Amino acid sequence: MLLVKVLLLRPEPNQTIVLMRISVLFFALSFLSFSASAQTVSDTTIHTVVEEMPRFPGCENPDSTAEARQRCSQQRLLEFVYGNIEYPLEARQKGFEGTVVVSFVVETDGNVSQISIVKNVEGGCGDEAVRAVSLMNTAGLRWVPGKKAGKTVRVRFNLPVKFKLEEAKPYIMMGYDTVYTELDTPPMFKSGDQALADYLGKAVKYPASGVEKCLLGEIDIQLLVYPNGDVRILNMTDYNDLGLDFWFQAAYAAAGTMGKWEAATFEGRKVPSAYDMTITFAPAAASCQSRVASYTKAKKLADEGEQLYNSGDQEGGMGKLNEAIALFPDNASFLFMRGQAYLNQNKFSDACADLFKGRQIAMVTWFDNILRVICRQDTEDNILKSIER
Repeated sequence: MLLVKVLLLRPEPNQTIVLMRISVLFFALSFLSFSASAQTVSDTTIHTVVEEMPRFPGCENPDSTAEARQRCSQQRLLEFVYGNIEYPLEARQKGFEGTVVVSFVVETDGNVSQISIVKNVEGGCGDEAVRAVSLMNTAGLRWVPGKKAGKTVRVRFNLPVKFKLEEAKPYIMMGYDTVYTELDTPPMFKSGDQALADYLGKAVKYPASGVEKCLLGEIDIQLLVYPNGDVRILNMTDYNDLGLDFWFQAAYAAAGTMGKWEAATFEGRKVPSAYDMTITFAPAAASCQSRVASYTKAKKLADEGEQLYNSGDQEGGMGKLNEAIALFPDNASFLFMRGQAYLNQNKFSDACADLFKGRQIAMVTWFDNILRVICRQDTEDNILKSIER
């Protein structure tokens, strides 16, 4: 039995999607030029410049230089804020742009305190920058504190954050390829979606190597469809670690659609664009049918759980996801669903466990920036080291 599901992510025909990309650009870190010479009580003194400045976590490679660790720290800090900040709706609607400067103190225990706005931008930009910085404590992040004369001290930072609205380009770059995301008409298999599903159902063969263990699961394929109808595989994601024989079958079948496409159009011309499909492998052997039935049940539970969670029933949704994962604990797709649900609930340790396990199974890097934030270094060192590799 080979089930083939074709998913098409596209706008409605004859509809142009107009997007506004919101870019949050950051300036280099700067420090307040206050003098600390008048302060005398070491426990309460807030310094602005010390011999060893505080460092955002994740950069403590003992083989690197102090300068390299500081550069890494600044980059990690910017990645954290960039990954968590959202351009406020009021500021977008009214076109407010500018630079917010947020001040905060890195305490001797690595926590961040005394977060305040030094320079603001209208429309809620300042509050949003403060919220993003506050998430460091919420996520359990601990800075490497600053040191003066070899002693751990409190240090104040200024962090400038620039909010700028930019009109989105109608395409993105994926390596050397231009992939249009704003389309008038999407790419289409010449004979239609059902014909594509029928073709894949015949072209994809279940590998004999998977029968003994009753291997089953999904492989996502993202095709780049060129203006002349040729195709190239951009990405392939194996959510169940099915292995090379399954990858070959999926890739071979996808490549066999070469020349059988009507390219997407934008502003009256054909353009390269992406087409996403999912191939589900299920063995036909009689000895595997109970496992196939369990997988079908697990898929249904996961889909229902996602729908319940997104509709506001978090408890019901998590219950369904837990049931699905109990049946198939090594399904990366299920783990990603539950991991993101945990993340939304600020259950960072649980989110870390699910997202990292899914990452290892599917061999993807989608969540690496998030994992650096939510996986505490003191308890998840192996996770962070794995990401760095």
